[in-house]
Amino acid sequence: MDLSAIFSPVIAIGGMGLLFGVGLGIAAKKFAVPTDERVEAVKEFLPGANCGGCGLAGCEAMAKSIVTGESNINACPVCNEAQIEAIAKIMGIAASASEKQIAVVSCKGNHVHAQLKYNYQGIANCMDAHLIGGGPKVCAYGCLGYGSCQKACTFGAITMEEGLPIIHPEKCVGCGACKNACPRHIIEILPMSTTYHVNCISKDKGKEVKAACEVGCIGCGICVKQCEEGAITLVDNHAVIEMTKCVSCGKCEAKCPTKAISNLSEQVLKQENNAIAASSSSVVI
Repeated sequence: MDLSAIFSPVIAIGGMGLLFGVGLGIAAKKFAVPTDERVEAVKEFLPGANCGGCGLAGCEAMAKSIVTGESNINACPVCNEAQIEAIAKIMGIAASASEKQIAVVSCKGNHVHAQLKYNYQGIANCMDAHLIGGGPKVCAYGCLGYGSCQKACTFGAITMEEGLPIIHPEKCVGCGACKNACPRHIIEILPMSTTYHVNCISKDKGKEVKAACEVGCIGCGICVKQCEEGAITLVDNHAVIEMTKCVSCGKCEAKCPTKAISNLSEQVLKQENNAIAASSSSVVI
């Protein structure tokens, strides 16, 4: 047996592999893109949830964006003050205070208040329900109530009650995942200091709104007349509150005939107190 006929190809292929390997190694070093060590350092203090609330692909992309200066050090809506301070230290800049953001559901049309045009028996998903004739609710703007926002929330900040999502502010980080999951766009991300809020986004005329929901904004303009600060205007048959002018007098809420306006700060406080009470009752003495 001629062993050279066997080993010669093996040696040749091995030599070519070695040559290519060396070449690739040299090319990798020559064309290597320098990485900033701060990216990994910043990433360590990001939550790692990859929720997309910052508008980027994930926490690594967020870290790179902060290091390159494209994003502020507090651009991640999930980070707490301690994490922001740590990132600021890495970047060598002063940490600026940022107000906590929370998700707000702009709809009160639950199973009791909202009318249905048919009984939906499909997949329990808001987008699927929305695609079938615009959803089972008469109101074309209201919450569909199948919990897509709850499923999208990785922080357990949303529960469903009577066909409406309830936001738990003590858990909500304002990441926006629920907002992105809602096909009706009824979830907003607002500063926690927001006081009075219109819990309806319907642009239908008053008669149509009343036929669809008991608690929708009918565009009657009573709130506009009650507001002495000029903080409320009617836009497309819908009341809009400008918080920079609002003095939280409460006159709009008191006079709203359908109770479409509510005090968001009171709702937040109520939810926080409920959470504290639930936590206290679970303690075994």
